[in-house]
Amino acid sequence: MQDERWDATACLARVRMGDEAAACQLVERLSPLILKLVRAHLPRRTSEEDLVQTVFMRIFAKLDQFSGTVPLEHWVARVTVNTCFNQLKYERVRPELRWADLSVEQEEVLRELAASTDELPAAQNYAARELVERLLECLSPEDRLIITLVHLEEKSLADVRQITGWSPTLVKVRAFRARHKMKKHLKQLLQENRP
Repeated sequence: MQDERWDATACLARVRMGDEAAACQLVERLSPLILKLVRAHLPRRTSEEDLVQTVFMRIFAKLDQFSGTVPLEHWVARVTVNTCFNQLKYERVRPELRWADLSVEQEEVLRELAASTDELPAAQNYAARELVERLLECLSPEDRLIITLVHLEEKSLADVRQITGWSPTLVKVRAFRARHKMKKHLKQLLQENRP
């Protein structure tokens, strides 16, 4: 691990001196991490490729701000999440989710959830995931981020603090409030369908 960190440090030094080959090496090394994070936090109306490109532009523009006190990957993850977060703020459109907006499969998942406490059949997992994504779209960027990190990616409190820069108390409070809002949206959907 120390050797990889040394290589990253040497690569960064060469990038700072204007070495294009080192810049390409850095892009190649960081692309999988950035793509994974962008996919996890992608705003609805934003192209994945455009956002990855924006992240790399910010990384290269702020390269002088990287102190080396944390691993490069942590710093890059923070820049990536903040870029996605800023894009989410930019797209602040928070539409209400209506029963009529759901696909037939998503409607079946909701009916199944309302009628039983059992787990969903495996065949409905994809529709359930789509439904969760639609419910997430109804949340603010902060709420969407915390639900994704804590519940979908199952990050630890320490990881969430590292990525967001929030205090442990703020992480817990935001997670609680975000869950409450998702439940409220789900309850509204279920009530809308009742005769």
